Amino acid sequence: MGEQQHVKFPQDVLDEYAALGVDLPALFSAGHLGTRMGVQILEASADRVVGTMPVEGNTQPYGLLHGGASAVLAETLGSVGAMLHGGSSKIAVGVDLNCTHHRGARSGLVTGVATPVHRGRSTATYEIVISDEEGRRVCSARLTCLLRDVNPGDGPAGAAG
Repeated sequence: MGEQQHVKFPQDVLDEYAALGVDLPALFSAGHLGTRMGVQILEASADRVVGTMPVEGNTQPYGLLHGGASAVLAETLGSVGAMLHGGSSKIAVGVDLNCTHHRGARSGLVTGVATPVHRGRSTATYEIVISDEEGRRVCSARLTCLLRDVNPGDGPAGAAG
């Protein structure tokens, strides 16, 4: 997801994953897709995940931010929150994503903020609000993730998303 050195994780979460030999910032990634789209996570906890994405390079033919790009940002941020809620023994798998697009964005960065709606034992639901640089809401999204137990063959690359 671009460079991750500015991500702020709670220390207890960093310690939990470090004890397992897991590089937490690398674990939460949209992979090559997030890198291509310029997604960067700035802050991450089970209570709040914040990330940005440039509009440039993520537009549809009319020059507006592509709705699918907003969906990628939303699912990435919500998945990170769900994974942090589930802890190191769970994998968050997105099972439902819906997005409502309120206005177009033609330039600059959009910022997404994911906050929990429900955090249970087997599912976690996050609301993600994506805003433009003027603070105007561009998209409202909701993501529900299944929290399943880690299996022996599961690797960090497939953990969030």
